[in-house]
Amino acid sequence: MRITVDTDRCVGAGQCVLTAPAVFDQDDDGLVIVLTPEPDASETDAVWQAGDLCPARTIMVHED
Repeated sequence: MRITVDTDRCVGAGQCVLTAPAVFDQDDDGLVIVLTPEPDASETDAVWQAGDLCPARTIMVHED
């Protein structure tokens, strides 16, 4: 699994951080930051859920 984000689309809702805090954070402007672009298998469900909950569809999850 690999994660990419489009920060130009991010609206700073923070759902990703609430759902997968070990993988996502927000910068000073509230925009998404990926802390772990290739997370462990234990984070898989949370990462997919974060992508689904993102109102701006900023998070892209890629299966490798």
